[in-house]
Parts: sequence; structure tokens; C-alpha cells
Amino acid sequence: MTVPVSGTPSKIRTLLANLLKARFPYLYIQTWEEDRAMSVIRSIAQDIPLIKTPREVLVWRMTTGIVDVSGHSRDDTKQPLKALEFIEKYDSPCIVVLQDFHIYFGGQGRAADYQVIRKLRDMLIRIKQNPNPINVIFTSPFLVLPEELQKDITIVDFELPSFNEIKTVLDEMIAVNENRGRIQIEVTAEERERIAKAALGLTLSEAENAFARAMVEDGQLDIRDVEVILEEKEQIIKKTGILEFIRSELRMEDVGGLENLKRWLTRRNKSWLDSASKYGLPSPKGVLITGVPGCGKSLISKSISSMWQLPLLRLDIGKIFSGLVGSSEENMRKAIKTAEAISPCILWIDEIEKGFSATSSGGDGGTSARVFAQFLTWMQEKTSQVFVVATANNIAGLPPELMRKGRFDEIFFVDLPTKRERKEILKVHMGRRLTHPEVIGDFQLTDEVLDDLAEKCEGFVGAEIEQLVIDALFEAYAVDRSIRLEDFERAIINTVPLSITQAEQIRAIREWANVRAVTATPKEDLEDYVKEEAVLDGGNSAPGSPDQGDGDVRYKRGGRTIDF
Repeated sequence: MTVPVSGTPSKIRTLLANLLKARFPYLYIQTWEEDRAMSVIRSIAQDIPLIKTPREVLVWRMTTGIVDVSGHSRDDTKQPLKALEFIEKYDSPCIVVLQDFHIYFGGQGRAADYQVIRKLRDMLIRIKQNPNPINVIFTSPFLVLPEELQKDITIVDFELPSFNEIKTVLDEMIAVNENRGRIQIEVTAEERERIAKAALGLTLSEAENAFARAMVEDGQLDIRDVEVILEEKEQIIKKTGILEFIRSELRMEDVGGLENLKRWLTRRNKSWLDSASKYGLPSPKGVLITGVPGCGKSLISKSISSMWQLPLLRLDIGKIFSGLVGSSEENMRKAIKTAEAISPCILWIDEIEKGFSATSSGGDGGTSARVFAQFLTWMQEKTSQVFVVATANNIAGLPPELMRKGRFDEIFFVDLPTKRERKEILKVHMGRRLTHPEVIGDFQLTDEVLDDLAEKCEGFVGAEIEQLVIDALFEAYAVDRSIRLEDFERAIINTVPLSITQAEQIRAIREWANVRAVTATPKEDLEDYVKEEAVLDGGNSAPGSPDQGDGDVRYKRGGRTIDF
């Protein structure tokens, strides 16, 4: 039997007190935080209004045996059977905490000690019939239960520290250091909240270490120290082997165009803070970004992390599926639990259609369908502050139930960049690479040059625009001279864009997006874009080349034009 706990101290105390008053004989708390668990147990044991009958707290470890309330240890109880015999004969109200007792239950390559298991079963009736209330609590970092005891032990989910607990630790550390005057504190009330929120998912000890490190590294505490907290969280992610912690320095300014999507994301910044609750706003669930390959879907997914100052986790669906029966479902549960533990965070699933496109094939015994159903249920019902960003190229490969309202807040379509967007993309990439005076030479990056190049690379996706800038620089580097305008023009002519090589696929994506998605490009950019992209000429010549045919088949741009 599993009893869920929300994670707030009051609810944990109330739940444990009720279980103890009801004389549940065996409780199991899985936690890495022994000290915090013991603190809660001891506070309950002496809280007469809460528990009615006060109780002594005895602690057993294999290294000390049973330690009583006075700190006296009984060496004769180091052996588990001797300890259980002592508990069985104890004649005062007590709570006995058995730490790391799971080693006698088997699992993790160990053999179970069946004498210990049998003794625990024998003790049940005596504990229940004892006129003095006695409760046994097992604490361990691992949940290991022998089948023989599964009906007798109640599992209590002892969640990681709540926001209020972490905020209290941060406030106490700030107060101490302000009094000493050694650390310069430069944080507002809102920034304190953001730093504390960033530490959610850490134990109290880990959070305290992270705050201490943030203070001593530069002798001050400010909002920039959120990065130090995220580095501590990175350790948690590395240990899962399923999720990947992405450290991205991309900013929204590094993404050219897509202003509609940017505005939507900007308006939801800080929505995980308590200030959003005044408006009755829930945390946003996520966004699905689909569209033409190479148009910036992955780029903008990475840049959300820097805008919102939240950790970015990448879920590789391929790592979820394992050859062992039941392990794929367990991997998905583990990934979800880890993401929720360090929330608020961003969970990025790149090319989601490749992981969930074959869920109805049945060729894997239904494993894919079960994992997909597990993910859908979580997306629909999740209350944790995990913002899911999913990207897809082949939208037709996605199951329709994934795109139902309630899974994602919005579906955005990223089309071929308009002229204004191409100009922005060129400016970003040329400005980032053209930094050395010898390379720049007499070349001047004027608005007229950008306008001319943006016109000539009509039909190019963002990735192709970046590559043409690189190709032009290689052209100059090969002969050891400064860059020239002709280098960029030659690179454009020599490129055959996706708008020609994958014309039919792009048309199909646009037809789908016209009724199901919102365009990531704002209405004003679409109106500014007079020509329709990607004139079909058989795919033999690139846009902007002298021999390009006029063609008479033109695309209708995809996505509903809603302004955010």
C-alpha cells in the first residue's frame, strides 16, 4: 500500500501522525534525507495535540544497535534478530526507526534474510495487541520490499523539500551573512523566490551547499547565481542515464524571426512564480513546434532556457525503450519523476514523431503503446511545473491524441522564413562570425546588403542561411583574403534549398498546419512578404540563380495568423 504525500511539512506531519495514531505497525519511508526524516518523526512523537500519546524515539543502525532517547546504545542489539526481540519486549509507547534495514530484505544482488522476514511477521500480532502503542519505521534510500511483507508494510512517500523549506534555508543563510558583512547580498524579494525555486529538487543539504557555493565564488549573491544552482541539479540528471542536461547559451536574440512564438513565450515568463497565482493562472503545460526542417525549431527550444532561467532537460525517447520486460515503462516513470523532482524546468523532446510514430504497430508487444499512454496521461494530468517543448518535422507521423487540447497549450507552425526573417537570420550569423578586422576588410554589413542577400536567398531555411555564410567565409579563407559580397552571392547560387528538393513534403506540412496550428511568424511579416516561397522549377536550380525558371506553382503559407 502506498500513501502519497504532497511534500509540504504540515501534510507529512499530519499523515504520519494519523498512521501512528491508527497504530500501523510497519511504515516505510524511502529518502536520502535521514536527518530531515528523523527531525519530522521526533517532532511528531512529542506533539501531544497531534499524536495524543507521546512516544519515545529509538533508532537502530547495524553499526550501533538500538540507541535510546538518552543516546545510550545497546551493543547487544546490533544483530537484526536481537534488535527485533528487543522491540517485541519493549513496554513503553515508542517509535522505532530501523535505518537501512532493507539490506535484509534482498534485492540489489543480495539474498534475503528469511529469518528476519519471518520474525517481522511473527511480531505483527504482538505489536498490535500491545497495550502501549509501538510503531516500526523503516528508512532507506532504496525501496526494497520482500513479497512476504508487502501486505503488512505501508509506504509513505517522503517528498523532497518544499519551496517554503528551501526558502527558509536561503533566508537564514542570507540573514547570517548580512550580519557578518562578508557577503554582498544583491537580490530583490522576487529574485530570492527565483533562486529558491531553482533549488527545488535538491535535498536541504544539497540546496544549502549550492547557496553557500554561490555566495563564496564571487563574494556576493545575486540573480546570476541561479546558474550555480542549475549546475548542482545537473548532477541529478547525469545519474539517471535517460535525461540529458543541456547547457545552452543561446539567447532569444540569437534566433532570427519567429516573433509570434517569441511573444507567446515572453508572456509566459515567470508564470511559475507565486505572483502568477494572484491572477489564478496555472503553470503552462507545453508547446508543440512543427514545421519545415531547418527553420529553427530546435534553436528556439534551447533559447527558452536562457529566457526563463530554467534548467533544460532533453528526453531521448530511444533511451526509454529497453529490451527487458517492463523496463521501458519504468524508464519513462523514472524520467518523469526526475523532471518533476527538479521542477520548475523545461523538458525538451526533439523530433517526437520518431519516438511515438509507431505506437499502434504492435510489433513490440504493446510496449510503445503503453509508454505512449503513460506519457499522454502525465501530460494531461500533470500539476508539476514542467514545461514540455516538443518538436516535430513529420507531423503526419504523430498520433492524433497527442495533439488534442489539454496536452499542449499551443501548436506552432514554423514555415520557410519570410524576407524580413531571412534578413534577421543573416544579420545574426554574419554579425556573430564577422568579428576580425582582417576578415571584414572593406566589406560593410549595411541594411542594403542584408536586404539584397535576403531577396536572393528566397526559399532558404534558417540552417541553409547559416551554411551559406560559412561557405562564403571558407571561400575567402581558402585564398587568404577578406570577405566580399560576391562570396555570399556565389554561396547562394551553389545551394539547392529544401524548398526545391522537398517541395511536396513542405506543401503537405503547410496544408496540415493551415487548420491545426498557429504560425510562428507574425501577421505583419507575412503581409510584408509579397512573393510566395519556393517556386517549383523541377529542383534543378536554386532561388536567385540566373537560370531559375519563373514557374507557376506556388505555395500557400501554412498556419493560422493569430497575433499574440
